[in-house]
Amino acid sequence: MLILASASKARLELLESVGISPDKILNTNIDETPRKSEKPFDYVSRIALEKNKAVKKKKLEIVLTADTVVALGRRIIQKPNDKEEALYFLNLLSGRRHKVYTSICIFSKEKYYQKNVTTTLKMKRLSDDEKKCYLLSDEWKGKAGGYSIQGAASYFFPFISGSYSNVVGLPLTETVGMLQGIGFKIPKFLNRFKN
Repeated sequence: MLILASASKARLELLESVGISPDKILNTNIDETPRKSEKPFDYVSRIALEKNKAVKKKKLEIVLTADTVVALGRRIIQKPNDKEEALYFLNLLSGRRHKVYTSICIFSKEKYYQKNVTTTLKMKRLSDDEKKCYLLSDEWKGKAGGYSIQGAASYFFPFISGSYSNVVGLPLTETVGMLQGIGFKIPKFLNRFKN
């Protein structure tokens, strides 16, 4: 039984796009406040593991958690609380390179397995009008860094190096590889192509 412990619609959609449908979806309530001087890479690793440990597990269950954060240098840029903060984040990222870090954590057979993935992006310099229009879309709500790369902001990025699905919320190559590594069945859609 596969449990996805995440409220992220994007993560569920990404898994389903490769034929993986979790048997159960849970939301974990943990304190996601970064520690003083905590680096983004360390932060996502800690939060993904804490989310997984917060889930009550039965013996044969596989639990998948992840945490994604946008970082400008060592600065962690989380989900904006309101439109003003979303504008502040867009102003910070406009015309600059930044990184998206995700930590994947899988619990299976009494063990935790973890992998971190980094993607580097450059956001084009946004005009005041582009920022204003984007904020009106409300796509920024609940999104790390205040943007959703798979939506209206898709044209904001002339440069991306690394996993695109990582920026959406779950690096699929690494997640599927980890699941296969613990013996999880190959996604259904891939089975159609087997002889």
